[in-house]
Amino acid sequence: MAGHSHWAGIKHKKGKADKQRSKIFSKLSKEITVAAKLGDKDPVMNPRLRSAIQAARSANMPKDNIERAIDKSAAASGVNFENLRYEGFGPDKIAVIVETLTDNKNRTASNIRTIFQKSGGSLGTQGSASHNFNQLGIIKIDRNEISDENIFELAIESGADECISNDEFHEIQCPVSEIYNVKKKLEKIVANFISTEIEWVPLNSVNVTNDRREDVIEFLETIEDDDDVQNVYSNVQLGNI
Repeated sequence: MAGHSHWAGIKHKKGKADKQRSKIFSKLSKEITVAAKLGDKDPVMNPRLRSAIQAARSANMPKDNIERAIDKSAAASGVNFENLRYEGFGPDKIAVIVETLTDNKNRTASNIRTIFQKSGGSLGTQGSASHNFNQLGIIKIDRNEISDENIFELAIESGADECISNDEFHEIQCPVSEIYNVKKKLEKIVANFISTEIEWVPLNSVNVTNDRREDVIEFLETIEDDDDVQNVYSNVQLGNI
């Protein structure tokens, strides 16, 4: 499983918390704005918006920021954002999937291609890297919300395929087509969620040697730092740093 959660633990260890918080808030705000623009502004009626707001709250985004992002959807009526996916191979041939939300696909494609090329990697066509992954619905719930035993039973009753508990959260996996049905059933018992995402989970992880880890991390961070990038998935196994 390592690799699909955006190697989150490693990023915080590298001491870029403030810069990352700003970047995370910016990406979450964009998702909230687009979700509100494309659907109902009431999160109860709009699953994508509800998930975006829950993710923002889990990241400790202030309520004012969330409301501003929703309000911004009216002003963004003339701007068309597209969800675009890029696939390729980075340093040491690691498979990478990059999900973007952009209002200028030429700019985004150029930026992503440049990052891949500078790392010695290459951008491929759709399907070139994704066959190394399964696309799954991933619902994360804080460990403090519900016990291991109860969440396992609830996950089965809700139609999930898998429930994995670690030190910080429970991770529930289900088919992409069932994510909001499973979530709806979980919401009857669970009040707060960390995130509800459709993620790319690697089928097999690739290990890199110690002397190559920094290059791989720098490559992945550079992609995530691009303003148009929302999520980055890789099959790299970085271990403890």
